[in-house]
Amino acid sequence: MSGLVTVFGGSGFIGTYVVRALARRGWRIRVAVRKPHLAMKLRPFGDVGQIQLVRANVAVEESVAAALEGADACVNLVGILYQTPGRSFRRVHVEGARTVAEACRAAGITDLVQMSAIGADVDGQSEYARTKGEGEQVALKAAPTARIVRPSIVFGPEDGFFNRFAAMTAWSPFLPLIGGGKTRFQPVYVGDVAQAIAACVEDFSTAGKTFELGGPEVLDFKTLMQMTLAEIGKSRMLLPIPFSVASLVGLVGDLQCLLQPFAPEPIVTSDQVVTLHGDNVCRPGMPGLEALGVIPTGVESILPTYLWRYRKGGQFAELTAAR
Repeated sequence: MSGLVTVFGGSGFIGTYVVRALARRGWRIRVAVRKPHLAMKLRPFGDVGQIQLVRANVAVEESVAAALEGADACVNLVGILYQTPGRSFRRVHVEGARTVAEACRAAGITDLVQMSAIGADVDGQSEYARTKGEGEQVALKAAPTARIVRPSIVFGPEDGFFNRFAAMTAWSPFLPLIGGGKTRFQPVYVGDVAQAIAACVEDFSTAGKTFELGGPEVLDFKTLMQMTLAEIGKSRMLLPIPFSVASLVGLVGDLQCLLQPFAPEPIVTSDQVVTLHGDNVCRPGMPGLEALGVIPTGVESILPTYLWRYRKGGQFAELTAAR
């Protein structure tokens, strides 16, 4: 086997695919999560004893150091899309990244991959973007050889984007187009992101570099909603919502965040509305999937493999007309 890699946040959506990709490449993997008993699904991805589950919290230095003991490499995927009591952007994206990077330095680990996001910028308009940018800075300050990966919106069977809006059609007569649905994205398949991260772990020539990961197409929000409806065979009004109105809706989402876990997950928060003011696409000239030997996968080739669950009649339903 290649060695031992510690993956923080390995039980999440992206983490599950990263663990699988590393296991297939022969790595021994220590998955560091807050609740190991909820990550048992990962063990079958490797041979007996190849995948180990340990308890760790990026906010607790001692647990991070223990999770890195004897490791040859580290991947930090821990991140949140909205803030809840006790889990702020700053605590997770900045302080967590600093704790992991400094622990890697202390342990002599030079192969660190830090997950960020397209749009990360210390001077960004949203708090999410600012803290992601600060997280990159603190990681590189403590570990100059760290690799930064910035994916666009990530899609796949367990994603929180296409699944969320497809599920909305069960009770809503419309799907919202915040800001008119003009925000552009470059959706990237979760399997491609995982392969890119695994490549960063293994290839030292990637040290200190930043990679922006996007799929082969740039699509606006409205087009993504139209693709979702076409795939599930349903007809719903696409309702443009001005940013001013969306900001008010975002305040409701903020309240839902404060009431977690006793309230439904928010459809959108006020900070996410701010994020949608700008496009979420790779910058020209930035190295991406191709630089890591990964051929980007298009949205249309993957959506049918999991959005069928929202069709009337399921997987074998005929999409003869939208309903």
